[in-house]
Amino acid sequence: MSEAENDAGALPVIPEQTSSLRMLATLGGAGALAGLLIVVVYTLTLGPIEAHKAEVLRRAVSEVLNDPERYETLYATSQEIFQSPPAAGNDDDVEKIYMGIDAGGRATGVAIKAAAAGFQDIITLIYGFDPTTGELLGMKVLESKETPGLGDKIEKDLAFVAQFQGAKPPLTAVKRTTGAPGEIDAITGATISSRAVARIINRSLARLRTPVEKYFPEASP
Repeated sequence: MSEAENDAGALPVIPEQTSSLRMLATLGGAGALAGLLIVVVYTLTLGPIEAHKAEVLRRAVSEVLNDPERYETLYATSQEIFQSPPAAGNDDDVEKIYMGIDAGGRATGVAIKAAAAGFQDIITLIYGFDPTTGELLGMKVLESKETPGLGDKIEKDLAFVAQFQGAKPPLTAVKRTTGAPGEIDAITGATISSRAVARIINRSLARLRTPVEKYFPEASP
């Protein structure tokens, strides 16, 4: 076989640099496509997810305020309550609270979201507070990753949850209540989680109780 024939039958040699560039281009294209798909899926599901969150919050607000006729969103700082978001530049953290309104147009209390560390992770809850009596109207855990079968009873144990209705903060979670104001029976095997719930409410009210009571003209001093 001649040298010409050998050259004609040989496979072309692709330079290593060209092969690497093609591989990078392929990987880059695949990555871009994957990224685009993620963005599309996120965009399509964002609306339903946000709508679901809003519905969960609406139900929780109604539950801890004992089903008011309606409720209004207010904006709270540690100093004052606003009916609309305060102007930019306010150094104090602003958080939404929800004021229940009965059929006669009277305020029935406020629902406040709060969160802090539990035993495993962050516990997020919402509680109702009546500034005219200083009593809680209810409590509901919105999100928790506490130990299944133990710590998660803070949201599943109906007897534990029921204790918050009518309780007067500051709260204390104890293993056996004596009837003292603010005492809450801790869940057996989940004392840390129980105390975390009480602590979350206490800290939240320590910050917001004064402005909430000032906002309600009928609130007790």
